[in-house]
Order: sequence, then C-alpha cells, then structure tokens
Amino acid sequence: MFIGARYYFLARRRQPGASALMGNAYWILFGCLLGAGIGNKLVFAIEWPHLFTRDNVWQQIWAGQSMVGGWLGGLIGTELAKLATGERRSTGDLFVAPLLLALAIGRIGCFLAGLNDGTYGVATTLPWGIDFGDGVSRHPTQLYEIGFALTLWAGLHRMAPRLSDVPGLQFKLATSAYLLWRLAIDGLKPVPFEYALGLSGIQWVCLAALAVYLPLTLRPLFQHRVSA
Repeated sequence: MFIGARYYFLARRRQPGASALMGNAYWILFGCLLGAGIGNKLVFAIEWPHLFTRDNVWQQIWAGQSMVGGWLGGLIGTELAKLATGERRSTGDLFVAPLLLALAIGRIGCFLAGLNDGTYGVATTLPWGIDFGDGVSRHPTQLYEIGFALTLWAGLHRMAPRLSDVPGLQFKLATSAYLLWRLAIDGLKPVPFEYALGLSGIQWVCLAALAVYLPLTLRPLFQHRVSA
C-alpha cells in the first residue's frame, strides 16, 4: 500500500498542471481510503460468514483482508466523495498502475504466508504445483495473480495513448478485468463458505459488481472504437 501510494503521488506530480493535494483532491483521496477500508472488511465478512458463530468474530474480521472489497470500496468511496464535492472530472486512470503494483506486491506476502493466508489454490497434478506445508501440491494462485496484475499493467500502459482521450476508461477496463479474473481464478481456490451454484462470496460479489460496472465499461469502449 505504501509503495502504491508513493507511485500514485509521483504519477500525479507528473500530470500537467498538477497541484498539491488539497481541496477536492484531498477529500476524494480520503473517500477512496475510507471506502477501501470498509469494503475490505465487508467483503471478507461475506466470504467468511461462518465466523459470526465464533466468540472472537470481530477480531478475525478486523484481521481479514479482501482485495476485491478494497478495490470496490475505494471506487464507491471515491464516487461518493466526488458527488459530495461536486467534482465531475474522472480521477481513476491515475490509480490503475498504483493499484496493480500494490496488488502484485501484496500477493508476494500472500504466497510467503502459505496456508495461513487462505489465498492458495486447490490440489493439482501440474508440475508447477506447490506444497505449502500440508503435503498437498496446490495451484500457486498468488503467483498467478502477480502475473495477471503485471500483464494487465503492461497492456494498459501500452494502450494508454489510444485511451487517453476517454478519461476514466483505463480504470474501467482495469476494474472489469480484475473482477472477471477473480471470478475465474477463485474457482481454483477452496471455497470457505459455499453460496448458490457452489460459488464463494467473493465470486458473487464479482458477479454483482460486473452486472453494474461492465456495461459502464463496454459503452465508452465501443464508442471509442467506433469514433477511432
């Protein structure tokens, strides 16, 4: 998070006419961080609802993390802050690289935590399966996500000159791509609590978010391609 934040401020200073973080920019960042914190814990609770049967439920939820929840919560917090301050400009594109960088670094920690983290994959016979200490060769889904984040970052960076005339489109593409990725890759992870159709809580959150956000991404993308 620290490195991602520093990257954001560096990128912001390089923007033409950039100024100090104040006024609307301050409240938008505050809304983003507050929303990310709330969403982080809320989606973790959705993923692990059986924790509410335990005595130390709030301690465990406080310790839990959800990247999907943090990403969506930050998006909602940002939009609410923009609504409150009257800010109409798109502010998302500058967050893309910092988010993907922070995600890649964070998954290194998830990988090193092994079985204690809960982000490992199900058993596999593939040659790159990893035994995290329980004698089972598993999909290293943390490493898959690092590769995905860096590939998406490189792809959007290469496309940036062609997308720059539609402010916010890079962020929309990054968000939709990550939600689709998590919907798919979480199918290779143990399901801590099974909801309808055998999906996890995070997968259902991704589906609900995509139902709202994917049309908001495809509409400007299609219009951009037509105009190009």
